[in-house]
Amino acid sequence: MVTHRSDAVGSPGESGVVANQRVFPPISSRIPPSSYILLSIMSVQFGATLAKRLFLIAGPSGTVLLRIAMGALLLLALWRPRLTGRSWQEWRAVLFFGMTLAAMNWSFYNALARVPLGVAVTIEFVGPLGVAVAGSRRMLDILWVLLAASGIVLLAPWSGAGWNPEGIVLALVAGGFWALYILLGAHLGRVFPPGGSGLALAMAVAAICVLPVGIASAGTVLLSPLVLLAGLGIGLFSSAIPYSLETAALRRVPPRVFGILMSLEPAAGALFGYLILGEHLGIQSLVALVLVSCAALGATARR
Repeated sequence: MVTHRSDAVGSPGESGVVANQRVFPPISSRIPPSSYILLSIMSVQFGATLAKRLFLIAGPSGTVLLRIAMGALLLLALWRPRLTGRSWQEWRAVLFFGMTLAAMNWSFYNALARVPLGVAVTIEFVGPLGVAVAGSRRMLDILWVLLAASGIVLLAPWSGAGWNPEGIVLALVAGGFWALYILLGAHLGRVFPPGGSGLALAMAVAAICVLPVGIASAGTVLLSPLVLLAGLGIGLFSSAIPYSLETAALRRVPPRVFGILMSLEPAAGALFGYLILGEHLGIQSLVALVLVSCAALGATARR
């Protein structure tokens, strides 16, 4: 989860932002913003495959702690946000967004420990789909909701797919937090000027939130050099790289285009799960994946 997503931004006057503006614009201006989103999707799914391999050593909760903590360290080092002079409105936005990040990632990783990557991503995707159709009064949006619901029913335990019921429920919970993440991320983006300091501070809050469950689950295993190195890779591919790419993309593309490209994520999860983890999905699961992806595509394309 994305992973997962934010247009949260920070103060342009801070040193990390100045360095970025000095180095990247001449190159990034020549790269289509859609490429950022596609690279972000691939980065998130690759990071998820690394995380699932680490579950055998650190467990899902320990892996979540490593991912968020390493991602927070990377983003804090990049943006170097100031802690003083912040308004209560800024800290409140950071606090709620950080807690949502923690809950979203914890529920998704615990779902990922029970069901294949493609299935977890497909079910979780009902969150952003719900945001896309929420408040709509068009009859056509009912079709997208029915398509997504049909896909989820195909993946349910009673449908014969055979997936773990707890994993499916946790993926749905992760989807709910993903929807909240989108709404709170938009608010964080309005509170903080352009940059990445808001996201960096929120990641630090998320790391503090998952610290107790991560330590209780993995203990001293988290101090192993190899585990820390793996956690660094997961934090890089699952958090620092995709969040930064999406922040850059959202400045140059409308949310509609962003949502259309993000509808590729369930397919990317299934592909990476098959190529790297050897997770085979049956016809029923693949049909469910297509239904949810089509629902997300239809809900965002008409906007």
